[in-house]
Amino acid sequence: MEQTNILVVDDELNVRQLLSKILSKEGYRVYTACDGMEGLELFQTTNIDIIISDIKMPKMNGIEFLHKVKEIEPDVGFILITAFATTETAIDALKSGAQDYVTKPFDFSEILTAVKKLTISGHHGYNYLSNQNNSREGFKEKSKSPKMQKILKMAKQVAGTSATVLLTGETGTGKEVISSAIHRWSSRCDNPLIKVNCGAIPDNLLESELFGYEKGAFTGAVSSKPGRFEFADTGTIFLDEIGDISPSLQVKLLRVLQEKSFERLGGLKSIVTDVRIIAATNKNLLKEVKKGNFREDLYYRLNVVPIHLPPLRERHEDIEDLINYFLESSANISGINKPKIMDNDALECLKRYNWPGNIRELENIIERCVVISSGSRINIDCLPVEIRESDKNYVDFDDGEPLLNTAIDTKEKEVIQKALQECNGNKTKAALALGISRRSLHRKLQKYEMID
Repeated sequence: MEQTNILVVDDELNVRQLLSKILSKEGYRVYTACDGMEGLELFQTTNIDIIISDIKMPKMNGIEFLHKVKEIEPDVGFILITAFATTETAIDALKSGAQDYVTKPFDFSEILTAVKKLTISGHHGYNYLSNQNNSREGFKEKSKSPKMQKILKMAKQVAGTSATVLLTGETGTGKEVISSAIHRWSSRCDNPLIKVNCGAIPDNLLESELFGYEKGAFTGAVSSKPGRFEFADTGTIFLDEIGDISPSLQVKLLRVLQEKSFERLGGLKSIVTDVRIIAATNKNLLKEVKKGNFREDLYYRLNVVPIHLPPLRERHEDIEDLINYFLESSANISGINKPKIMDNDALECLKRYNWPGNIRELENIIERCVVISSGSRINIDCLPVEIRESDKNYVDFDDGEPLLNTAIDTKEKEVIQKALQECNGNKTKAALALGISRRSLHRKLQKYEMID
């Protein structure tokens, strides 16, 4: 198993030494820095997976350091250490881009729990978003697909209410983007939007993440901590992969939907919350209900306004515009003055491809093409071999399900295995070699059951 690299940044020598000792004992490789500037230099020259940083430091404080790190690598896990244990401070930390925060004085088991959550979830168990005019959301409003135009009309209509929304569809179809759009179009747009990936956080941690906990609720709970529902008060909470939550959590979530209140883990006081819930899943929840895996009463509480997002293969009208959009956004990220151009052969090949990974796969492919193409134009040789090979056997699948899905998945799995072997199991280097983000690689490893 690949060793996780952790960078500890704190101006107190004893904190750095103690954290380094504790984390190293748990099997992590630890690097240390005394302030944000030294931490940034180390981050730029070392393969870091998770950063633990104090906020108050000389030269460059933790928030400034966080912003600079996220500009370089948005996927890196970041835990802020703060001396204040208020909900407002927690929201500010998450709004700045941190995945978690720990308050001083802290118990080392609390630090280990925070690190474990990021390690297991691939750093993206949850995040905070305030009201922002996201250009990607605006782009999707201009969809040429009749199916998507109907969905966007429905999303705008439901945004004006507080009704619970259930988004369904295959992985990578844009459920998270639609959830952000609904929040942005709603009267809650100036309040928090909290996103939680329920499938990425273990059950024993998810309850405390959603509902918070009181001091002494479990080993390591040295202080009280609010949960995501408290952060989302007067705003929206997006519960992704809702079909993966445990039966016990389903009961507690049902109560929030029915009574608009909950208790923190280990607490007795009921907390009233005004939260709009948007849930999403790639599972057929009705089938899960029949199997006994999902509560029927919760299903109907969530399924007030169902919105099903079609896969990319059912909205070919949008592929060319999506390609051009991702070419432009990739140029901005890469610092290229002028977006690269996709030549006709490559464009037609991409339009004919079946896109089992949907829009997310298309975005990753375009990012890869921008990186590996040497000139201003992207030709067909820049495309991944699995896409070029599938194009040789192209058949129009408008009237039925594609026959090449299994072959494509098999080829993709082989390519990933080869990249991991060549990189000696280092997932960060393998993702770079494949031209995709570490997060995308993590999802593909889960899909093909290749997780160690």
